[in-house]
Amino acid sequence: MLVLFNKPFNVLCQFTDRSTPPRRTLAAFGLPPQVYPAGRLDYDSEGLLLLTDDGGLAHRITDPRHKVAKTYLAQVEGTPDATSLQHLRRGVELKDGLTLPAVARLIERAPAWLWPRDPPVRFRKSVPDAWLELTIREGRNRQVRRMTAAVGLPTLRLIRTRIGEYALGELAPAMHRVLQASSASRPRGMPR
Repeated sequence: MLVLFNKPFNVLCQFTDRSTPPRRTLAAFGLPPQVYPAGRLDYDSEGLLLLTDDGGLAHRITDPRHKVAKTYLAQVEGTPDATSLQHLRRGVELKDGLTLPAVARLIERAPAWLWPRDPPVRFRKSVPDAWLELTIREGRNRQVRRMTAAVGLPTLRLIRTRIGEYALGELAPAMHRVLQASSASRPRGMPR
């Protein structure tokens, strides 16, 4: 089984939390039993999370050797210019090494389908913001946020919209869609 879930802001990508006070977890959303996240999405990020009960499928999705593409919308502080976009496209030097090149493009405005975030993003009136679409093929910790910060564009909001051939589409926040086991056994765009 494969489950597509639109993870809301400030939700942990696990089913339990031992911190005090406890944070919201995946247990709050009525997901099918016996599925586990195939990868992670940071607590303060939103969007597509894949869950499965198939360990082999989870491995194919998450193993860095397969370099499955992940696409994000990033609302950034500042105005991206050709130089910052080119840096993202060539790879950015981070503390843990050079990233693989990203597909990066400036988006004129937030997509019409994008839901408001709760709580809203805090803006500074004196600093402009912009939207980028970034596709990466790695899964380093907080990678997109670190990449945009490295080129002078701190991320204000981050939404994952696609993993391989699986897209968020019109799935509303906190909602999920179950794919049948037959369609998940060998997903298109995922390595064997």
